Amino acid sequence: MSPAQPKAPVRPPWIVRTLLAWSRTVNYPRRELRGARAWVPTRLQAVSAAFIGAGGFLILTALWLQLLPVPRPNTMAAAQLSRIEWHDGGTIAAVGIANRSSVPLAAMPVALRAAVIAAEDRGFYDHAGFSIRGISRALFSNVTGGATEGGSTITQQYAKNAYLSHDRTIVRKVRELFLAVKLETRVNKDQILQDYLNTIWFGRNSYGVEEAAMAYFNEPVQRLDIAQSVMLAALVRAPALYDPVRHPERLRKRWDYVLDSMVQMRTLRADVRARLAFPAVAAQAREQRYSGPRGHLLIAVQQELLRDGFTQREIDLGGLQVRTTFDATVQSTLERAIGERAPRSNMRGVRIGAVAVRPGTGEVAAMYGGADYLANQLNNATDAIGQAGSTFKPFALAAALEDGISLQSTWDGNSGARYGSYRVRNFGGESFGRTTLLNGTIHSVNTVYVGVAQRVGPQAVVDAAVRAGVPRQTPSLEPVLSVPLGTCSPHAIDMAAAYATFAAHGVRATPSMISEVRDARGKVVWRHKPQTRRAFAREVADTVTSALQRVVWYGTGAAANRANRSVAGKTGTTNENKAAWFVGYTPSLAAAVMFTKEDASGMPVSLNGTGGLGSFTGGSFPARIWGAWMRDAYRGVPDEKFDLQVIRGAGVWAGGSSSSAASADPNATSTDVGVAGPTDSPTEGPTTPTDAPTDSSPPPSSSGSPPPSTPVPSPSATTRGASTLTPSPR
Repeated sequence: MSPAQPKAPVRPPWIVRTLLAWSRTVNYPRRELRGARAWVPTRLQAVSAAFIGAGGFLILTALWLQLLPVPRPNTMAAAQLSRIEWHDGGTIAAVGIANRSSVPLAAMPVALRAAVIAAEDRGFYDHAGFSIRGISRALFSNVTGGATEGGSTITQQYAKNAYLSHDRTIVRKVRELFLAVKLETRVNKDQILQDYLNTIWFGRNSYGVEEAAMAYFNEPVQRLDIAQSVMLAALVRAPALYDPVRHPERLRKRWDYVLDSMVQMRTLRADVRARLAFPAVAAQAREQRYSGPRGHLLIAVQQELLRDGFTQREIDLGGLQVRTTFDATVQSTLERAIGERAPRSNMRGVRIGAVAVRPGTGEVAAMYGGADYLANQLNNATDAIGQAGSTFKPFALAAALEDGISLQSTWDGNSGARYGSYRVRNFGGESFGRTTLLNGTIHSVNTVYVGVAQRVGPQAVVDAAVRAGVPRQTPSLEPVLSVPLGTCSPHAIDMAAAYATFAAHGVRATPSMISEVRDARGKVVWRHKPQTRRAFAREVADTVTSALQRVVWYGTGAAANRANRSVAGKTGTTNENKAAWFVGYTPSLAAAVMFTKEDASGMPVSLNGTGGLGSFTGGSFPARIWGAWMRDAYRGVPDEKFDLQVIRGAGVWAGGSSSSAASADPNATSTDVGVAGPTDSPTEGPTTPTDAPTDSSPPPSSSGSPPPSTPVPSPSATTRGASTLTPSPR
C-alpha cells in the first residue's frame, strides 16, 4: 500500500486575502509592536481612516439621495374637501373627511408668507433643506433641559406632514432629513412653501391656510390683513397650545414674537408693526353641514355621484367641484312655502316631501326631503313613498287618448257604480250622473276612471305611467281596474318626473341632480347629458295638459291658483286620507308635494286632523304649498303660456268641439290623430250638465286664473272627487 499523500493547504477566500494584503500595506495592526499596542493607530493612520470614512459616507449618501424615490403624499396631505355647488356656482357646502382646500401661492397674502417664514424658518430661501444651526440649537436646548425644539426647517416639516408619519424616532428623523434634501433638488422653494401652507394643521378641523382663514376669520385667505395673517403664522407651531379661546395671552405673546421677527428680517416696517392691533377671532362654528333640509340635498348628490361611477374615496378626499342642478331661488322658495304654509297642529308622524324637475332635461331644480337631515335621514322626496291617489288618473287619461277616446265621451259618474264585482265609490259618495271624461278629470270622479281602465285595459294604464317616468318596480303598480285611482306608492320625485313628461310635450327625461363635475385641478371629468325619449305623441301629452289646466281652474286643484300663472296639475288623496298629493307643472317646471303620516311603528295612519282639518286632501295643504311655492319661485318673471297642440276632436272645452276650442284658445292648435268623436261612449244614457266651461268661455288670463265668465267652484269643490281606496302596505 502506498503511503498517504499530504493534504494541500486550504486557500483562504479572496476577501480574507485582500484584507491581509491591505493590512500588510498599511501596517495595521502594527507589526513592530506586540499585544494591544499593535492596534493603536499612528496619527497618519487615524487621519487617513477618517478621510476614507468621510469620503465613503458622502459617496453612499449621494448614491442614496440619487436612488431615493419621492413617495406619494400620504392620504390626509393630499386630501381636499369636495364642494357641492348651486347651479349658478354658489357653494351649498363642502363634504369630505379632511377639511382642506388648496390655493396657489399667489392667492396667499405676502404678509402671510413672510410671517410663516419668520416664525418657522428664517433661512428658508438660503438653506438646502436642512439647517445646521437649527439642528445644533435644538440639540443644545434639548440636552440642557431648555424648551423642547424640533430644529426642523419648513422643507423638513413638509416632508414629515406630506410623506412620513409623526413618530418621534431617530429613523423617522433621518428619513425626514434625507427626504428634505431630496425635495430641494427636485422642487423649487415657492412650490415647497405653497404645498406646506396648504397641508399644515391649524386647529379647528382645518388643514391649510384657506380653511384656517375661514375657520378663524370667516374670510378666504386672500382677504386676510397683516394682523390676521400673522396670527395664523403664530398658530403653526402648536395650534392647541395657542388656541385663541383657551390660551389668548399665550397666542398674543407668540403673535408679538412673529411681528418682531418680521421687523428684524425687514419684511415688515416698524411703524406698520406699531399700528397693528391683535385681530378679533370668529366664534368656532359647530359642524352643521348636514343640518336642516339641505342635508338631504348633500346626501342625495353624493349618492348620485356614486351611481355615476365616482368612488367614496374621490368624494371624501378628491377635492371634486360638483355643480348641481339645484336652483337656489327655487330651493329657498320651496323651504319658505313649507315653513309658512305647512300645518302647525297634530304634526307628529307627518312626512312632507317635495321636488321640482325641469321638463325636457330632467334637472332637479329643488328638493325637500325633510325639515332636518340630522334628525331624520329618510329623504321624503326620494326614499319615502305614498299612495298616489288620483294623481295617477292623468296616465289613464293619456292611455284613453291614445286609444281614440275623446274628452267629451260620456261615462257613468254615479258613486257605487259596478264594474263586474268591483263596486266603486266617489269621494264623499258624490254622484255626477252621466258625465264627460273631461268633467271626470276636473272633479276627479273615480267611477269614470275605473270605466276608462276597463275600456283601455289596466295594462295600458300601467304602461302609460311607466313610459311617463313612474318606475315599473313601484310598489303595488299592478294592472288592476283600480290602478287609475293610485293604488301604487311612488316617490315624490317619480311623480314630478312623470308629470314633467306631459310638460315637455311627451318627451321623458331621466331626473338628475348633477350638472357638471370637475376634479381638484378644475378639469371637467363628468357632464350631464339629458337622457330623453319620446313617451307620448305631442298631441296626446298636450291634450292631457289642457285637461289638467282645468283641474286647477275649476276643480280639485283650485288652491294651486295661488301660483298666479299658467299651471296644470292634479290632486290626489287616498282612502282614509293616509296620503295627499298635489302634482303640477308650468311650461318650465314640474313639481310634486306629498304628505303622508305614520305611527310610532312606521305604519301609515290618517292625515285627518292634521292642521285642524277634518278631511285632509290633496286640494288642501299640498295644493296651497305648491301654489305659494310657484308664485314665489317665479316672482318677477313674466307668465309663460303653454304652447299646446291638442288632438282634433278631443273636446278640449267641455260641451264644445275641438275646433271651437282651438279658436277659443289662441295658444292651442288641434291635430287630427283619429280620435273618436265627442259622443263616443262606452255606455248608453244621456249626458248630464256639468260645471265645466262651455265652448263660449274665453281663454285663461295671463295670470293663469280661470276665464272670468265662468264661475269658479265653491270652496267645497276644491276637495271633491279625490280617490277612495284601500291603501296597500308600504
